[in-house]
Amino acid sequence: MMDVELLSRLQFAGTIMFHYLFPPLSIGLGLQLFLCELASVRTGHPAWESAARFWTRVFAVNFAMGVATGIVMEFEFGTNWAAYSRFVGDVFGSALAAEGIFAFFLESGFLAVLVFGWDRVGPKMHLFSTLMVFLGSVFSAVWIVIANSWQQTPAGYHIVWQEIQGQSIPRAEVTDFWAMVFNPSSVDRLTHTVIGALVLGAFFVASVCSFYLLKQRHEDVARRCLSIALPSALAFTLLAALSGHDSAQKLIETQPAKLAAMEAHFETTDQPTGLYLFGWPDAENETVHFGIRVPWLLSLMVYNDPGKPVPGMDQIPESDRPPVWLPFQMFHLMVGLGTMMIVLAALACWFWYKRTYQNHRWLMWSIVLMPLAAMTANQAGWITAEVGRQPWIVHPSVQNGVAMMGLRTKDGLSESVTAEQVLSSIVLFAVIYSLLFAVWIFVLNHKIQHGPESMEELESHKRTRGASKLSDQISHGGTGRGGGLMDEDG
Repeated sequence: MMDVELLSRLQFAGTIMFHYLFPPLSIGLGLQLFLCELASVRTGHPAWESAARFWTRVFAVNFAMGVATGIVMEFEFGTNWAAYSRFVGDVFGSALAAEGIFAFFLESGFLAVLVFGWDRVGPKMHLFSTLMVFLGSVFSAVWIVIANSWQQTPAGYHIVWQEIQGQSIPRAEVTDFWAMVFNPSSVDRLTHTVIGALVLGAFFVASVCSFYLLKQRHEDVARRCLSIALPSALAFTLLAALSGHDSAQKLIETQPAKLAAMEAHFETTDQPTGLYLFGWPDAENETVHFGIRVPWLLSLMVYNDPGKPVPGMDQIPESDRPPVWLPFQMFHLMVGLGTMMIVLAALACWFWYKRTYQNHRWLMWSIVLMPLAAMTANQAGWITAEVGRQPWIVHPSVQNGVAMMGLRTKDGLSESVTAEQVLSSIVLFAVIYSLLFAVWIFVLNHKIQHGPESMEELESHKRTRGASKLSDQISHGGTGRGGGLMDEDG
């Protein structure tokens, strides 16, 4: 018999993982686009303008996909997770309203200028619009991550009880908006999430430009963009490691069960705790098969003290323990990919500094593939965070010394939805998302294969736009100098 909870979780996981391909790339690409356009404004070199125009077209395609796929999740809250929506409605209402006010209107208001404003507004105004679109995408992430972080470490609320159809239903109500915003995990999780997006954007630009150099196409634009993308990739991968380390240290205070699952740490001892490099966790027998463990390393990472033992899963009640295998594997996949990206970014920057980057074709091809690694690491981090907080959809907490109830995932389901309905929607989503993904790949590949405009094409485009403007002025009976042509002629 099909389990409606499992199917609903799989459906939401699938739709959000597909959606999460696009917002991180929009954020990261937005920064690279802004830096290219800033260089264009400061230097006046047409190659920088050509690069900025090219990345604008790529950004627009990705942004549209992010908007289209993000709407679906809003509906799923109501269809599959009605009880959860009732519980968190007051909290999420304020956070999502803030997103609309501070992020959506800012981003959408300047997006038209970014995409269609070339040759219609001045270079500085267009640069300002590009910055606003980038900041809008970041602000959007801010409020989404705050809402998700509140589920992990709730703060600034109390529980009220409502009578609905003769039943007493709990609901979380915000008592302190800023305590809700700055809940114990929001800053760390937001920092790590945004940095992960910036890593993806830097590697995406570096990937396309390395591909151009390998194929000996658009080399001037490619070299200029690489001079920004490669140092960005190295800086942000290092920052991702630091922010991840800080997040892990906070987990021991806020979500020790998740930390124990991430490291398959089953038994608490009085000895320093080691860290697994890899392995195959067996939760039933509370062991890790084929594992290689570095002694005392987990103690050092969590407490900055190699001699202090870390509490294990045996300190958590059995009913509150998360799955172990998936968070363990996803966490180690994320860390492994992050380490690889740091090494490759460092090598690429070194050879770029020595002006021998193009002599190392193996490294260039590796950089071409790095967006896949960055996307996978982002997805693995999300899976680690969400599966590691099970069985809670909203974790219990303590507010002003009072224990507050949480909400288990199984209790957040809609009462009326059936497993057959969820399964049929999963099949339909799979078909539609497969088509959307194919269209996205096709359009993205078409734009990358076409590449940025050459200097001749850029000048021709500007002349065409200038002639079009003059034609518009004539058709409206004016020359733009204060009088019509007929007036001038008498």
